[in-house]
Amino acid sequence: MPEVLTRHPETVLQVLRSAGAKCGEGAPQKILTQCPAESFCALPGGETCVYDVADVGRMTQISAADLAPYVCKQEQGSGCSAARTDAGGLLVVGLVAGLALGRWSRRRSPATR
Repeated sequence: MPEVLTRHPETVLQVLRSAGAKCGEGAPQKILTQCPAESFCALPGGETCVYDVADVGRMTQISAADLAPYVCKQEQGSGCSAARTDAGGLLVVGLVAGLALGRWSRRRSPATR
């Protein structure tokens, strides 16, 4: 049975309910036993689990590594790290630390140098 990954899980659950699915109602989970109860939908033809993009790590059929080639710009030798936002944050932290260290060293008196 499929797992669904979306930025709008509530909308997907609403659409499934409108088609007769029982979502988040405590229906028995026969196949997708790891699906959070609030994300689980039972349909006459099977089961589905709806995940928010932020919950990709909780999925059992797809991993973040499976998605990386599709969501990260693959450049020669750089892989996915070039597309990560934490690299920009690290740069800012480095700049702030450098500025603070520079100010601290200027404040030191000539006698301590």
